[in-house]
Amino acid sequence: MPKGGAHPEKALTAVGVRNIKQPGRYADGNGLYLVVQPSGAKKWILRIVVSGKRRDLGLGSVKLVTLAEAREKAVSMRKVAREGGDPTFDRTAVRTDIPTFAEAAHAVHEARGPTWKNAKHKAQWISTLERYAFPVIGDRRLDDIETSDIVKLLAPIWLTKVETAKRVRQRVHAVLDWARAHGYRDGENPVAGVQRGLAKQSKKVAHLEAMPYRRVPSFMQGIEQLSAADAVKCALRFTILTAARANETLLATWGEIDLDDRVWMVPEDRMKAGRPHVVPLSKPAIDVLLKMQPYRDASPYIFAGRARGRPLSNMAMLMAMRRAGEADATVHGFRSSFSDWCAEQTEYPREVVEASLSHSLKDRVEAAYRRTTLLDKRRELMDAWARFLCEPWGELVDLASAKR
Repeated sequence: MPKGGAHPEKALTAVGVRNIKQPGRYADGNGLYLVVQPSGAKKWILRIVVSGKRRDLGLGSVKLVTLAEAREKAVSMRKVAREGGDPTFDRTAVRTDIPTFAEAAHAVHEARGPTWKNAKHKAQWISTLERYAFPVIGDRRLDDIETSDIVKLLAPIWLTKVETAKRVRQRVHAVLDWARAHGYRDGENPVAGVQRGLAKQSKKVAHLEAMPYRRVPSFMQGIEQLSAADAVKCALRFTILTAARANETLLATWGEIDLDDRVWMVPEDRMKAGRPHVVPLSKPAIDVLLKMQPYRDASPYIFAGRARGRPLSNMAMLMAMRRAGEADATVHGFRSSFSDWCAEQTEYPREVVEASLSHSLKDRVEAAYRRTTLLDKRRELMDAWARFLCEPWGELVDLASAKR
């Protein structure tokens, strides 16, 4: 039995409709399709052009609408469309409860609340839709959104903000899947065919530029001479010494620091992996914290900005690097510098290095059996990293001999 494109003759039979089991879209001719879903459910879809726009109209379940009835409905709807009318008018007039895309997006966002890894991820999910999708389809009814609309909202960022565009596409897809599941629209999710209307994205992965690890000690030495506030210079030093992500440093609070045990306890809602991370602190890292202690009463954040009580901005450390002539390297890149140094200059096992970077284990079996945070070995490694960074320019570092 033909599957896929249109056929000049009627391709389906009543017996065939009952016997088809494989999921897919089966053409009967003249735009009428039998759609078999993975669950085994079967329904009728009419592909038709209404007012110059292609529409997929649901004609009902096979359990309720026979093949003959589906053909009769299809003929009637095509006739109305040819005469310039809207065959969906009577159907949509009854449905006054169909929400707009923006209303549906907020409903999905709220329903998914318990599944979010952290508050930041939850906020980003809806904010990307508010910025990129709402201006184009936010006020549109769910059953009136087509693939061309999705192309329109994605095109401006498809090649320039690749990762953002992919996230927007995924989130729009999720909202329209929700709409179909709740009976607010029929047919295929319009996001499914959107790439056919967009330029091909490069497969090249853009990595954040990292400073070669051999240059990092001299950069550390020059931080004190940077044209920046003490909080910025200290935040930059602390980030490099701990191999932390910039946001983890910027939002660090005094309540997360245990100077007696020499650890920094980052809560799970600030970690990319969604789990708490204990960072062993070397003596130079603790020295940075001691330098910031006089400002402790002014803000709960260790590295506070000029705005009262607020942390430094994301750009503060990067701009200090730019003023120092580091036009290419990024703050996040120091994590790569640390990783490269570990690989080339030490013999620490990969799992110790990955744990120091708070990377999730890709091997799920290994992750399930890993019950230790390797804190003692990570402390040795971070002390060795601090000695590499600081000893070349004469700072006294009271560290135990690092294991090589």
